[in-house]
Amino acid sequence: MRIAVDAMGSDRRPTPDVEGAVLAARQDFDTHQGHPQDTIILVGDQDTVQRELARYDTRGLSIEVAHAPQAVDMHDRPSRTARIKPESSMMIGMGLVRDGKADAFVTAGNTGAALAIATLHTLKRIPGVHRPALTSLVRVENDQLVVLVDLGANADARPAWLVQFGLMGAIYAEHVLGKKQPRVALLSNGEEEGKGNSLVRQTALLLPRSGVNFIGNVEPKEVLQGAADVIVADGFVGNIMLKSLEAVGDTMFRILRRELTSNLLHMLGAFLSRGALRNVYHKVDPFEIGGAPLLGVNGVVIVAHGRTNAKGVKNAIHQARLAVNANVIGALRAGLNGRGADADVDPDLGRPRRRWMRFYFRRPIRFRRRGRRGAARLKFDAPTG
Repeated sequence: MRIAVDAMGSDRRPTPDVEGAVLAARQDFDTHQGHPQDTIILVGDQDTVQRELARYDTRGLSIEVAHAPQAVDMHDRPSRTARIKPESSMMIGMGLVRDGKADAFVTAGNTGAALAIATLHTLKRIPGVHRPALTSLVRVENDQLVVLVDLGANADARPAWLVQFGLMGAIYAEHVLGKKQPRVALLSNGEEEGKGNSLVRQTALLLPRSGVNFIGNVEPKEVLQGAADVIVADGFVGNIMLKSLEAVGDTMFRILRRELTSNLLHMLGAFLSRGALRNVYHKVDPFEIGGAPLLGVNGVVIVAHGRTNAKGVKNAIHQARLAVNANVIGALRAGLNGRGADADVDPDLGRPRRRWMRFYFRRPIRFRRRGRRGAARLKFDAPTG
């Protein structure tokens, strides 16, 4: 397969991007005993990428460079990126996937820009998808991998969108992670039925009818215990959940490092348990997984952390290989065909609202200003039932 990598994506571009691509190509070279099966296409400014590539031994590796004179910055507005930077590494890289010249695209760049470019300008959505969703693979107890969706693509979501997130997450967990009948749960502030805000309560009424193995609500502690295989949330809550998990992991290891080096006795204990500590660190290190797919677009797009290192880029490329080998896009097209719910649910009545009622009550309220003897009055003009 051919995998395009955004060489100008990460915060410290192009060093970790190029080094990670070289590591992935070297791994493929060694695995197939000198006969590489995959080609890595580094997308970025040709002179910059070639200069960085010259620092590594690339003999025998299948690495190409696709020239992209512009790069997307973290402060660029996603809605304007394609217009202001039409020759960015993201545009060129996703264009390669759209044109069939690459099988997947990996980026550690601006997530919002990646979503906008994929959805509106290059790959477009899979037919029937309401909104694409960002995902993450989180390692929990018993060394399980859990799919967390959505992570920020849709801060304001609707019940029908969350139902589709659950469907897409279940399809990904089944085809890539090998989980049969993956358990799907809603992230909420309580595991009891009826808990959560109106969005969670409405979605809980629809998910059982969507065909997924819905097990109900879960709290963050159940997520870490591996109670479900797919965790569904709106982008706002999911993003906070993921960043909280990462922050707790970083803080825990900083505290451990400080305490284990505080005196000689603690240092001796740290030396004796260094193997176990190293294993724990690898299990909570987000760069061990590397990246996760943008589900719902018509092509494999893997999004990695902006602060990623070379190991993270290499593992993100590995996630792209898994998604392509599992034919995730074909599975999503087939799995979403005719499935899911396309109705909003009234939180009080617990039943779908009629479309004409939704349209009628969503009409904007109008204000008219009338003057009388030099004084202004506001007349409230709203639709009546």
